[in-house]
Amino acid sequence: MNIPLRQVRAHFTESTITVYQAYSSVIARPALAAGRFVAPFKRERMTWIKPSFLWMMYRCGWATKPGQEHVLAVEIRRDGFEWALANAALSHFDRKLHPDSVAWARQVKTAPVRVQWDPERSLRLAPLPHRSLQVGLSGEAVDRYVDDWLVGISDVTALARTIHSRLTDGNARAAADLLPAETVYPLPPEVATRLGAG
Repeated sequence: MNIPLRQVRAHFTESTITVYQAYSSVIARPALAAGRFVAPFKRERMTWIKPSFLWMMYRCGWATKPGQEHVLAVEIRRDGFEWALANAALSHFDRKLHPDSVAWARQVKTAPVRVQWDPERSLRLAPLPHRSLQVGLSGEAVDRYVDDWLVGISDVTALARTIHSRLTDGNARAAADLLPAETVYPLPPEVATRLGAG
């Protein structure tokens, strides 16, 4: 199957999409108890959300890296996710999408959302030829994420560690069977164009 270089793949329903974040217990436990992000979560910092479970596993080392021992599956409204992408600036200059580097830099400076395309990861976390989406929220976007878009938070740390354990035991098929189902997310055409998505 020929996968476009840039494509959003995610677990989603008619109205929501699941994104992933990894935190220390200091942030994750209060968030899980409250069902939303509360102190010491800092709205002033850029917060990165990732629709790809395996990219999150690559980033947090299967929930083993310091400060990323808890993996959260955050269900948010699709209209919020799409607002974020429609108001995003790419983290890198792309001459196919920007008239010049000055226009791109201006967009980065003013946009409340940053989008980054990084190599998607295999089950063994090796880089793949196609890209995975990361979305960085700041300012207004963080407030919307916390106050308006969020539907629910669940702890998927045990799932991450079980999948890793199956892999370590040499049972890749059993590990793959546990992965959250992710399919191609239907981006609105104008958003796909803005982000250079296929």
